[in-house]
Amino acid sequence: MSIKLSVLDQSPLLPGATARDALIQTTELAQWTDKLGYHRFWVSEHHSTKTLAGSAPEILITHLAANTKNIRVGTGGVLLPHYSAYKVAEVFRVLESLYPNRIDLGVGRAPGGMPGVNYALNKGKYPNVQEYPKQVMELMNYVRGEKHPTYQVSATPLGETAPPIWMLGSSTRSASLAAELGTSYTFAQFINGEGGINAMKDYYNHFKPSEQQKVPQGNVAIFVVCAKTEKEAEYLASTLDLQLLRIENGDFRHGYPDPEEAVDYPYTSFELERVRQNRQRMIVGNPQQVKEQLETLAQTYGVDEVIVNTIATSKEKRFESYQLIMDAFKTK
Repeated sequence: MSIKLSVLDQSPLLPGATARDALIQTTELAQWTDKLGYHRFWVSEHHSTKTLAGSAPEILITHLAANTKNIRVGTGGVLLPHYSAYKVAEVFRVLESLYPNRIDLGVGRAPGGMPGVNYALNKGKYPNVQEYPKQVMELMNYVRGEKHPTYQVSATPLGETAPPIWMLGSSTRSASLAAELGTSYTFAQFINGEGGINAMKDYYNHFKPSEQQKVPQGNVAIFVVCAKTEKEAEYLASTLDLQLLRIENGDFRHGYPDPEEAVDYPYTSFELERVRQNRQRMIVGNPQQVKEQLETLAQTYGVDEVIVNTIATSKEKRFESYQLIMDAFKTK
């Protein structure tokens, strides 16, 4: 099975690194994976966090597009309930004009941070998430250059091409909406290790053709840690094991733990079970193991593209993981 490999980067703050360091590493990773032949490079939107530096993906992808050559760049994704669909459309029409056929507009409705983020982004009010489907429809129309029926305005600059809209989610609800509106769909298995296969089936079974696309297009995003040996991959992945556990426990300390700290952590039996369950959100192993599991994942979901999110506290090991994965798929 032929699989396209793509990247999701959250600009993680690794030990001893500043936010600027994290954003520079995101840029270098985009250039590296572009060189390796990855298909897309998406960046996320997170607010008021001590572990992730990516708070404005629409700005970051402008920089990434300017510093890469072939790879598609996009948002994974813009948290639409916080913003004006019209303004988002204009931002991406500018991007599409600058980098035609290289921009992806991924959208979601999650808060993107602690509860207070909702209020801070919405002038002290809670966003009306019930309006989300209407917002997405407005966004699709604006991006295509159509005038709003009431306001009689178009999102400019107008152009011959338009960035495709991807609906990002971790539930069947988001899959159903993507199918209803006729957008592409990404299931975030790195967020939710369960229910993804049913969500994707729901998307494919109920997809309605739209002006954007006539057939469904789906992919799946997952944490992946690949190293030369399974033992080393497990050691590197212990960082994610502990970090995900900390998040679940409300422990939002600065940055990610080193593997040494993670290995020495005194896990309780309950915490070990949580680690085991969270491994459904990851693929960990040597290149051949990772290749086989990614192929199985794609086949099970019925997609031809997998988005890889590798977080390791060593920059060299992190970049090596992406190279080992691509090399494994290029090897006959």
